[in-house]
Amino acid sequence: MKLSTGRVPDEPEISLVSLIDVVFCLIIFLVVTTTFDHRSALKIVLPKTDSRSEVQVEQPLTVLIDADGRIFIGNSEVLKTDPASLRASLASEAGADRTRQIVVRADARSQTQHLVTVMDSLGQLGFTRINLATTPEATP
Repeated sequence: MKLSTGRVPDEPEISLVSLIDVVFCLIIFLVVTTTFDHRSALKIVLPKTDSRSEVQVEQPLTVLIDADGRIFIGNSEVLKTDPASLRASLASEAGADRTRQIVVRADARSQTQHLVTVMDSLGQLGFTRINLATTPEATP
């Protein structure tokens, strides 16, 4: 004897809606996290020339003020830190180029007066491209 209710058994099926949602989430994740290198997008071939010229990268003149107030221009220490001697040392180290970039690296523990003296001397000599070197604050 066959006992049947007359119902067709349920066939298993895959829900495409949830599969499409997962694929879209993966695509959005990949688009958001991918970085694109713009330089690799342009493939160019530069024209050739017979003359050879090298581009000289200008190194900035570094003025360093340590915690004790000692001043270093380039790699040499300035022994007299009065404004006139400092101007003479800066002028001899930098030469005639007043458009040269100057980087002042002052220790955070040094007196502000040393920094002001250096900045004033640079300004009196006619330097306009003066930068103060800093370090970013560490965030916890």
